[in-house]
Amino acid sequence: MWGCIPEISRDCIDMTNAGSTYLGIIIGAIIGAIISWWIYNRQKKISDEQDNLLSHIKDLEDNELILQEWNIIKKNMRNF
Repeated sequence: MWGCIPEISRDCIDMTNAGSTYLGIIIGAIIGAIISWWIYNRQKKISDEQDNLLSHIKDLEDNELILQEWNIIKKNMRNF
């Protein structure tokens, strides 16, 4: 059988270089997938935290504008 991996099958012609190559490709793909998932997960978590922070900043800015308007109204009422 061409390209058999002696580490997996018994009746195999000694092709350890090919077997090592296939095994290395498979392990590399698995490690790459795990690292890609980890990076995606971290970026999504950071992005969610940033969105939450921006939402809080927007709320604070809205409250600041309301407070400024309230102070203008109070000032106008005092001058009236």
